Amino acid sequence: MAKARFSNDPGRLRSIASDVLARAREHGATGCEMEVSEGYGQTVTVRKGEVETIEYNRDKGIGVTVYVGRQKGYASTSDFSRRAIEDTVDAALSIARFTAADAAAGLAEPELLAREAPELDLFHPWDLAVEKAIEIAKSAERAAFALDPRVVNSEGASVSCQQSQFVYANSNGFMGGFPSSRHYISCAIIAGEGDEMQRDDWYVTARAADDLAGPEAVGDYAGRRALARLRSRRLATRQAPVLFEAPVANYLLSTFVSAASGGSLYRKASFLVDALGKPVFSPIVTLREEPHVPRGLASSYFDDDGVATHARDVVKEGVLAGYFLGVYSARKLGMQTTGNAGGSHNLILVPGEDNLQALVRRMHKGLLVTEVLGHGVNLVTGDYSQGAAGYWVENGEITYPVHEITIAGNLREMFRNVVAVGNDVVIRGSRRCGSMLVEGMTIAGE
Repeated sequence: MAKARFSNDPGRLRSIASDVLARAREHGATGCEMEVSEGYGQTVTVRKGEVETIEYNRDKGIGVTVYVGRQKGYASTSDFSRRAIEDTVDAALSIARFTAADAAAGLAEPELLAREAPELDLFHPWDLAVEKAIEIAKSAERAAFALDPRVVNSEGASVSCQQSQFVYANSNGFMGGFPSSRHYISCAIIAGEGDEMQRDDWYVTARAADDLAGPEAVGDYAGRRALARLRSRRLATRQAPVLFEAPVANYLLSTFVSAASGGSLYRKASFLVDALGKPVFSPIVTLREEPHVPRGLASSYFDDDGVATHARDVVKEGVLAGYFLGVYSARKLGMQTTGNAGGSHNLILVPGEDNLQALVRRMHKGLLVTEVLGHGVNLVTGDYSQGAAGYWVENGEITYPVHEITIAGNLREMFRNVVAVGNDVVIRGSRRCGSMLVEGMTIAGE
């Protein structure tokens, strides 16, 4: 493993955390929580074989939240000097004294805080020389251009390696943190034929560089996707089943997470209000949250409140078994936190038995969606309408690419009308899922 190149060792971060808590306590805070973090990395982008950008980043910061009773104040700084830390705590205290009391404000109860720190294998620094990063990016792009003369342009290929560490602490006796890494390779390609141009892309991301697909594979796949979209047509408006390719299905899951999250729920801005214990998906859908997956992109043993995370079913055979709640939103709802302050932790759609090709055959006739465009989701009503591109399927086979269409429905019905889930799992951030076949959607075109 490459050696970490942080400016501060973990002991220094913990010392800063202790100083912040002590200062807050001494100056009248009844509670305090804080996070101190730093990170560094490098991102290289090439376009058409030439270096376009080389970016280096080195960041650090301290965020302090104090409570005076039920009044809350927040301040932050990027200066780790003692004077700056003291001024930041004092600023947070000043803000708290002028804010209105909020009955839901305050730290997590001590019994909810994480007490065990399992090894999650999240830190794999990639000490990548810039010359090597440039060559990796060029390799991805070259693989795409080598496919076909119709690959005529590129939006660039990028290689990024990022490392960070943090410590979170609060005055209820919790202090924890860890280093982590995240790296990616991406490529965006444009194919052309006559006056028509089509674009597509692909990327891979992982905690460890060894877990990334090779750059040639990334570029090759991005190029093939762009080429496959040439000679796209529009469709006449119709009702048909829609097969969401895994990356697009992943986006659908993100809308579910938003609707099932505390902020949307206590504001009554979600179609899933009061849906706990009720069917919200078809019975074939089970969603598991697995916060302790080794090398998981969203693995953690505690959330942003310091609350311990646990594996659980969020949806069990279609029935909503749990929301995504932090301490604040749970109190607003009169419920218990689920350890999800800051978001979900490795939400896994349990896969079915079919790959994408088998799902296409099963659909028989309908639309395979590989890209959605725009923001057309109303979480309050569940109404869904987005621009889309993909492929029309007849007799279980892809017949031609389509573009400039809109797919529409309502998430209540769409989730209940999921008839198959694929085993072609892709990982995008905090979610893992395969393709998803949904019956009965409206496709608007000509």
